[in-house]
Amino acid sequence: QVQLVESGGGLVQAGGSLRLSCAASGSIFSISTMCWYRQAPGDQRELVAAITSGGYINYADSVKGRFTISRGNAKNTVYLQMNSLKPEDTAVYYCNLRGLTDVGADFGSWGQGTQVTVSS
Repeated sequence: QVQLVESGGGLVQAGGSLRLSCAASGSIFSISTMCWYRQAPGDQRELVAAITSGGYINYADSVKGRFTISRGNAKNTVYLQMNSLKPEDTAVYYCNLRGLTDVGADFGSWGQGTQVTVSS
């Protein structure tokens, strides 16, 4: 069982910044991919950023140059630094981690979501 806890969402004015955090706990042997998704009301969940264990990073076109995904010194943490926020970034943000448990089983876990609201 792998649990994810997110934090860092909130209300910010356009042009402001927020930093989201996601910490994983449980029977984790390794993490292959750490991602941030978001879902706005009425929209499908979309991938915002991803980072692999090998250091490959990918961003949605809409956030390139503004958002930065990074892994924490504690290997089971991932961050999303969001700068120059726009009203269209308003959404619930979810972290998603995939990897292996300590008994060798694949896992894919979602966080509970954290609300980010950007006012104009």
